[in-house]
Amino acid sequence: MNDSADLTALSERCWERTLELHPVMSTILGDERYDDRLDDPGPAGRAARRSLAEETFAAARAIDPAGLSAEERLTRDLLATISRQQIVDDDLRQDLVAAVEQQGHQALLPELVQFQRADTPERLEHLLARLEAYPRMSAAVIDLMAEGRSLGLTAARVVVERVIGQVDRLLAAPVERSPIVTIPRVAAEGDRDRLADAVRRFVRPADAAFLAALRDYLPASREVPGLCSTPDGEARYAARIVANTSLDISAEELHQRGLDEMEELDEERRAIAREAGFGDDVAAYRASLFADPAERPASREALVERCTEDIGRALELAPGWFGRMPQAGCVVRPVEPLLEKDAPAAYYYQPALDGSRPGVYFVNTYDLASRSYWITASTTYHEAVPGHHLQGALEMELDGLPAFRRLGYWPQGTAYVEGWALYTERLADEMGLFRSSAERFGMLDSVALRAARLVVDTGLHAFGWSRRRAFETMVSAGVHPTDAGIETDRYVAWPGQALAYSTGRREIARLRDERRRREGAAFDLRRFHDDVLGHGKLPLPMLADVVMADGAAQGPLPAGPSS
Repeated sequence: MNDSADLTALSERCWERTLELHPVMSTILGDERYDDRLDDPGPAGRAARRSLAEETFAAARAIDPAGLSAEERLTRDLLATISRQQIVDDDLRQDLVAAVEQQGHQALLPELVQFQRADTPERLEHLLARLEAYPRMSAAVIDLMAEGRSLGLTAARVVVERVIGQVDRLLAAPVERSPIVTIPRVAAEGDRDRLADAVRRFVRPADAAFLAALRDYLPASREVPGLCSTPDGEARYAARIVANTSLDISAEELHQRGLDEMEELDEERRAIAREAGFGDDVAAYRASLFADPAERPASREALVERCTEDIGRALELAPGWFGRMPQAGCVVRPVEPLLEKDAPAAYYYQPALDGSRPGVYFVNTYDLASRSYWITASTTYHEAVPGHHLQGALEMELDGLPAFRRLGYWPQGTAYVEGWALYTERLADEMGLFRSSAERFGMLDSVALRAARLVVDTGLHAFGWSRRRAFETMVSAGVHPTDAGIETDRYVAWPGQALAYSTGRREIARLRDERRRREGAAFDLRRFHDDVLGHGKLPLPMLADVVMADGAAQGPLPAGPSS
């Protein structure tokens, strides 16, 4: 075999093994082969994942890049980068620190049944087998908690307390109202009785055992919430910075970037407050928007309808700003009520590969009074179009790329994915999507939230901030207290992830400016967007190389915006 064929075989082998080791991800992608299984967080699963990473890293490094095309070199380098990071994370035992989190295994099944079908006898049996496997998964997590305690690698107390409340609520709800019973598509209503029986026999006892383990674990959890309070905390956080930004950058520099961006955004927000007659009192203007009944959805359904309408408006305008549009649609759903108290304000899942399910934008309707339309607009464009849905659905349709690049997830792509979505919040303003200055103000608040994340994430994990200080920083940046609490605890549980947004947006904006300077009157914004989206998610240094190379090699598209 030649180098190109070796790379193709390695990519396919790695991806197939990844799907087998991550059956939940396979289901979400629409691959039903492993619908009867759950991921294995225990020693055997860890050993299998480590072995795959080591084999992939060695095999990728052994392929001579000189014999590859430019796109193939990206594939080789990605395989090496991803597997190297997996080895680093395993060496640091990141699985122990992350054993308890708000979106951990206890939240898995209520989310998963929104994607897994049970509408044939075979599919129903697969889901039932998955429910039967849940106690083994939960027991493996409990073992991780015990191992973490012995090594001093425990979750933060604020996270453990939040998860205890979450499991309490799951156990308190009647089995018949469990989303595991009510949500799946089934062939006959009688099938729900079998699901309810499986929840009683397998899920509820496992969750009860997990709750008892959590209460036993709580005294050993970390009072100082940041990674700085763990053994080798500085190295541990440095690894999360690299993983989530794909850059070798210090916590100090990221912290200062966040402070600088927040100051710049303050001036933009003051300008809108002045126009509205509030002078420089941004807080008073924001309070007036929260108090405005016209900005407040009357029901969960009204909020979902508004988000759906905004996606439709964005889709109408998008062809003027993008040369390529995805085939898959995007629908809006409310977050499952039993999970909404601990869930982010919104999140997105890609469509199924076979077209059986569109992309799904989940909007959180918890504390409905805080979900004002002037805030939600920017979030919708971030999560759906032109943000995550447009990027993610297009990525799935890049048929010339290996499957792992079209469908996979890895931390080094987070800055690209989240940076793109944040970039498109500003782009939505350029496209004329915001209905009012209030929605523009909401966009600036949203961008400021991501700047504040740089400050808060580094403050928590590098500088030992308390949860209270992090929460107050978020509120001072304009975040509603309901979301500020959820967001702060999310950063505690997912160290470094919050750094990706502003870091990625900053790089995409820099590349746009650089391309415009270099190309002058020939610069075409649609071409630039297509180039950014044309290679799938990439670490930022790789993105810069390929986008600048694309600009040098291609001429402009006809009739597109030029700024």
